[in-house]
Amino acid sequence: MMFWYGGGWAWWQAGLMWVVMIAFWVLLVWAIYALVAGVIRRGGEPEDGDARRILDERLARGEIDAEQYQRLREVLDGGRGHPAGSASRGGR
Repeated sequence: MMFWYGGGWAWWQAGLMWVVMIAFWVLLVWAIYALVAGVIRRGGEPEDGDARRILDERLARGEIDAEQYQRLREVLDGGRGHPAGSASRGGR
């Protein structure tokens, strides 16, 4: 309504409006990017039991033999702070 009577915004008010609008859209796009990147990054990380499960599957498919399985299982157990071979040797 004030534009009808010859009034208007000062140049700095219009400039400030543009700066705030651009900042809003930049922050919105950045937030969406951060959410999507976080979901993708989190989905690509292996869980704690994934390495053991993959090792078990490789043995079941015949890709590795029992000797390699035992050696790799000891490496996995040793990497997690368990004493090497304590749970994996069984009675050997």
